[in-house]
Amino acid sequence: MAYFARRFLFFIGTLWAAVTLNFLIPRLQPGDPADAIVQRLVGKGGSVDPAQVEAIRTMLGTPDGNLLEQYFQYLGALFRGDFGVSYTYFPYTVTHMIGETLPWTVILVGVTQILAFVIGNLLGTWAAYRRNSRLDSVITLGSTFVGTLPFFWIAMLLIYTFAFTLPWFPADGGHGPGSSPGWNWVFISDAIQHSVLPAVALLITGPIGWIIGMRNNMVQSLGEDYTRLAMAKGLKGRRIAFTYGGRIAILPNVTGFAIALGSILGGTVLVETVFNYPGLGRLLLEAVSNRDFPLMQAIFLFTTVGVLIANFGADLLYGFLDPRVRKGAHT
Repeated sequence: MAYFARRFLFFIGTLWAAVTLNFLIPRLQPGDPADAIVQRLVGKGGSVDPAQVEAIRTMLGTPDGNLLEQYFQYLGALFRGDFGVSYTYFPYTVTHMIGETLPWTVILVGVTQILAFVIGNLLGTWAAYRRNSRLDSVITLGSTFVGTLPFFWIAMLLIYTFAFTLPWFPADGGHGPGSSPGWNWVFISDAIQHSVLPAVALLITGPIGWIIGMRNNMVQSLGEDYTRLAMAKGLKGRRIAFTYGGRIAILPNVTGFAIALGSILGGTVLVETVFNYPGLGRLLLEAVSNRDFPLMQAIFLFTTVGVLIANFGADLLYGFLDPRVRKGAHT
């Protein structure tokens, strides 16, 4: 119990620090969102009327008072679940905008993260089991080579090949102009077609880290005494690799997978920007470009809390999977 209590206290302290930093960072960014909105309206080189800026600031309800007062107002709004109004998409609320884009990101990034984790760990386990063989060389060298390629280059190559040269899939967007979001086959099939290329781009690079990490962990695990004992008992090599060695070797990857799942709430800025995908990543980029403090803070908070909860869950899972972790909390 001491291990779990300590993990919980650490989670609470980290959550408070994350909330505080989430409040401070956008306010340390130079510039005034109201001024940016007026400047965008009048165009480049146009003169900005201070009265217009003040009117926009009043309309948006930008925070006033000193930093400490704003901080307590911010905490109170969080407890009420009030994230404010988006400056970029006024008069829509931040909650509305996140609700519109969150399902796109969760489905695309969530599915690809899970597939990448499974594929990467299976390939890493198999490469370690067949270490120093031709298969091991193909898996490790191939994944290392692919890992050196820039992601945007892979994405642009997919768009050029399968959207323009071979027009099999749409180049960008989440759905076509002829379908409206809803639970009907026309929209679902259209959304699947639009998600194929970004999903493939994520799956090309996603498993690489899991492959390398799992292989290294497995090589070390296969040299432990319990593995040698299993070999001495005459157990089959595959059973030793996937049951004995794999169970221990995958533990370090559990934390990484939890963090990866938690970060889904922040979206994938690069892939959603390249493919013009309507997810949280592209929404975050627009919020940063327009100094949309409420929207930025909400997305950062969702991401941070998601990672913290996932990491906390991984810590608890560690305690159940590996008794040595629980024993270490008492020493």
